[in-house]
Parts: sequence; structure tokens; C-alpha cells
Amino acid sequence: MKNAVSKRLFMVAVSAGLLGGVAWLQAEDHGHGHGHNHAHAELGKAAPAFELKGIDGKEYKLSDFKGKVVVLEWMNHECPFVKKAHEAKLMTGTFAKFKDEPVVWMGIDSSWFCEDKSDSIRDWAKKMKIGYPILLDAKGMTGHQYGARSTPHMFVIDKEGNLAYMGAPDSEGNDGEKRNHIEETVTALLKGSAVPVARTKAYGCSVKYRK
Repeated sequence: MKNAVSKRLFMVAVSAGLLGGVAWLQAEDHGHGHGHNHAHAELGKAAPAFELKGIDGKEYKLSDFKGKVVVLEWMNHECPFVKKAHEAKLMTGTFAKFKDEPVVWMGIDSSWFCEDKSDSIRDWAKKMKIGYPILLDAKGMTGHQYGARSTPHMFVIDKEGNLAYMGAPDSEGNDGEKRNHIEETVTALLKGSAVPVARTKAYGCSVKYRK
């Protein structure tokens, strides 16, 4: 009888441990993925507001750029896809085309370690001659609000503050004609025309959110 009770208690403990493990895995996935309670950005609707500090020490608020087209570029300077895009001048080259237009471009790093590597990010940005601010989102709140999944992952907001595009910066890795989705989107918005393609599949490294 005593052995039977001990065996039963052992099985209960094992079951509790397994359930605890499952709960831990679910919590980890919830924290690392996109199950947060924050409302994600939706095409055609107001882009989620944010206020983040840049590697230059300045505070940046989305509301400060009302009336302008805003391009958000999720980045991680250690990601090979981001490195390739910047070495090819894909981002800075596109940004330069709209330097005289009411267009704001901001990089956002939602890596959990971004604040610790701010000096490294700053050095890399200088090397790549990035002329726009890079914001630090170590807690990942803004990244989760926008549903940013990869680096690079791009979001374009129109002058009214609504999300007009989300996805890849270009057609790299996809079949068909080579296209610069950001250039096409921004050009259309400045002309008051319909965006050619509002959503594409993002590619790159996964965003290194805090677990």
C-alpha cells in the first residue's frame, strides 16, 4: 500500500513537471513570437504610436512626423541580410532619392541586446553612412505592436498616419521582376496614388526579441 501511494505521488509530480514544462514552452513562444496583447499594425489603419530613444540619445515619437510619409526599417546590424542590403545601398540609396521630399526614414532595432551594443550599432551605421536615426526597442514592445518578424522588415506610413505597406524592402528571393517595394510605395504616396503592392512576404533573420 505504501509503495502504491509513493508511486502515485511520483506520477503526480512527474505530470506536474511535464505540464510545467509545456507551460514554460508556451510562455517562451508567446514572449518570443507575436502573441503579445499589443494591437498589431493593420493595413489601412492608424499605425501604432511609439516613443523610442535613438543611438544618438534623442527621443523620437511617431506623432512628431504627422503629415509626412514615414518609413520604418527593422534592423539588426549583425544580421547578414541587413548587412547585404546596406552594403548594396538598398536602404540608404532609396532614402537618398526622397531627401528633398516630406519623407522620414527610421531604423528600429528590437533585439533584446541592442542597448548593450549601441556603440557597435553606432560604429556600423557610420561605416554604412546611414543618414537616418536608428531607434532602440530592447523591450520589443514596438516590434510586437507592428508584428515585425524579420530583419529587414519594412513598414510605410502615409501622411495621414495610416499603414500603407508592410513586408520586404524589395523582391529579393522572390520570383519575377526585380522591384524596390519601398521606392514604389513612397512614390505612389507622394503622388496621392494607390500603392502598387501593399503587402509582401518579409525575408531575413528573425527578430531577436527578449524571451
